[in-house]
Amino acid sequence: MIRVGHGFDVHPLVAGRDLVLGGVRIPHPKGLQGHSDADALIHAVCDACLGAAGRGDIGRHFPDSDAQYKNIDSRKLLRKVKENLEEQGWRVVNVDATLIAQAPRLASYLPQMAANIGSDLGIPAEAVNIKAGTTEKLGFTGREEGIAAQAVVLIEKSKE
Repeated sequence: MIRVGHGFDVHPLVAGRDLVLGGVRIPHPKGLQGHSDADALIHAVCDACLGAAGRGDIGRHFPDSDAQYKNIDSRKLLRKVKENLEEQGWRVVNVDATLIAQAPRLASYLPQMAANIGSDLGIPAEAVNIKAGTTEKLGFTGREEGIAAQAVVLIEKSKE
């Protein structure tokens, strides 16, 4: 059995925070605001995985009202999501994701993001595709007020 899940996340850009996407620290004058490290890409991947397995969303599993998740590295959350799926007999086959940001330019960081996500999900980096695009200066991303991410994940029941 195979299933598909879709995830979406957005966070505002603010001064005084590191910009972390796909587990990579990216030099930029602003970072993403959130309860955790606000890694919008990993949050979208988590939501896609959980959705595909019918397990709710990231907020259900890691609520921002819980102090243990304050400033947590989102890669830890992704590894917990992988464990959750495995407990239900699922494994991730591949990930396709898109980052939506006017700035900074992200192309040079995409291979490391794919490697991080692949490592955390136990799949080859080649099974993780990440794209980056702008909105041609339209909307909140175009005005550099925030960054958005979308992800689609294919999962399959483990063969036992």
